[in-house]
Amino acid sequence: MVSVLPFRAIRPQRRFVSQVAALPYDVMTREEAIIAVQGKPLSFLHVEKSEIDVPDQTKSNDPLIYETAQRNFNKLLEDGVLFQDENPCFYIYRQQMGTQIQTGIVGVVSAGEYDEGKIKKHEFTRQDKEEDRINHVNKVDAQTGPVFLTYQSRPRLNDLVGQVTKNDPEYDFTAEDGVIHTAWLVADAGQIEEIKKEFAAIGALYIADGHHRAKAASSVAHLRRGNNTSPGSGEYEKVLAVLFPHDQLKVMDYNRAVKDLNGLTPQEFIGKISSCFAVSENFAARSPQKFHDFGMYLQGKWYQLTIKEGIYNDKDPVARLDAAILQEHLLAPVLGIKDPRTDDRIKFIGGIRGMDELEKLVDKDGFAVAFSLYPTTIEQVMSVADAGAVMPPKSTWFEPKLRSGMFVHKLS
Repeated sequence: MVSVLPFRAIRPQRRFVSQVAALPYDVMTREEAIIAVQGKPLSFLHVEKSEIDVPDQTKSNDPLIYETAQRNFNKLLEDGVLFQDENPCFYIYRQQMGTQIQTGIVGVVSAGEYDEGKIKKHEFTRQDKEEDRINHVNKVDAQTGPVFLTYQSRPRLNDLVGQVTKNDPEYDFTAEDGVIHTAWLVADAGQIEEIKKEFAAIGALYIADGHHRAKAASSVAHLRRGNNTSPGSGEYEKVLAVLFPHDQLKVMDYNRAVKDLNGLTPQEFIGKISSCFAVSENFAARSPQKFHDFGMYLQGKWYQLTIKEGIYNDKDPVARLDAAILQEHLLAPVLGIKDPRTDDRIKFIGGIRGMDELEKLVDKDGFAVAFSLYPTTIEQVMSVADAGAVMPPKSTWFEPKLRSGMFVHKLS
């Protein structure tokens, strides 16, 4: 069983929500964020990515960044832009991007259950990114953005969400990127108890996105416990999350581009990869249409690559992933990309940017070759997590992105 609880959210007044809600801190650079907040003094990026409001030469871990986040957050509260609900609630959060609709439940989960493995992960985290979020959460005394969780869809939870969404929404706005965001309050005691009961019957939750947020929340809980080794009852023991049924989520492709051919000519390169892949020219689709096919853009031409049978272990939940196949049988042995987490010769491109972006990287931006991948499925993500394994870096790109600033969890 897992524990999912209501909480007293700090959130925007209705008239300010569209001005406050912002994309997560980790999907844009500082320079992109500075442009994004121009003329938007209420944007939550001033809290979540507060390095935009400090001098250019400031080091990435300077305490000034976190002090600025705290000051900006407190000002939104003092000015009445944000307020805190009087009683614990659940919240229903729906996003619509074109035909893609996903409706989740906003609540808090247990840092202790994350530590126990009931909230399952599929990625490694980086210490520098962990420390950044730990410092941010500790100084602001709040979790400012939710962890994106999923669970095996349950009919009764779907029914409960359906009941709530028949009511008038608390928030309803369309962001600049065209994504529609709608939210409802769940304040009825009976509905709250039913939601808690339904989640208590679930064996595990899965992190779809937000591994660094989750790890930082766990670390902050450990820090604040002090000498106590077991979890207590403080708000710092809880982790802000939005929980979606697995069958509503859309995972997009996560593509790759490499700066050079590792000393090979294009002909030598194609010859080397042909030992593991069937290579076909004139790949008009550009984007693969099924698992184990790949698109490759090289010297202004698209190729289709198909991994040959027997090359990979189809019984291994990680080895059979297309991201792993590309890494283990092409990027590492042929192009010399041994550690894609640290090698600056490789660039990862979210599928939201499309195939034109891959062509641009090769034709205009100095990259030698680009690869398009078939999207990982949420079932594959869950299978890897169930096995206690880790996916290759940049295996999943979820859209739409959860907005920060709509729901904040105060730790004290």
